[in-house]
Amino acid sequence: MSTSGLAVLDHTVQETNVWLKAVGEQLQLDRHDSYIALRAVLHALRDRLPPEVAVHLGAQLPMLIRGLYYEGWHMAGKPTKDRSVQEFSEHVLKELRPQFPMDALTVSRGVFEALWQKLDPGEFAKLMDHLPASLRTLRS
Repeated sequence: MSTSGLAVLDHTVQETNVWLKAVGEQLQLDRHDSYIALRAVLHALRDRLPPEVAVHLGAQLPMLIRGLYYEGWHMAGKPTKDRSVQEFSEHVLKELRPQFPMDALTVSRGVFEALWQKLDPGEFAKLMDHLPASLRTLRS
């Protein structure tokens, strides 16, 4: 039975729950913290990518996740110059709530692993090619 009355909305809610479950399983987080982790890493990743690559990534995300991915995005000044894992993790940390149950590097690695699981492998590889070599290590 449809919750919203629109199949497309019900489907994206289901897809979003699948993605949140993947993040939660990687990081052993509840649904709420999985959402926060996914949002934080997607924002840091989006801001680090050239705008055309960021848009291409956004097109591959389920509709609700795409909305949180683009939330607050301004293309001016992008990509950021985060070149190290530490700089990327600091970007993620700014998006996590105070007293988040794990460090930003662990969050980044877990979300990258979930992205690798959920995105087409070829598309994920192309995405990684646009990151500095040091950031590619976030997906082991």
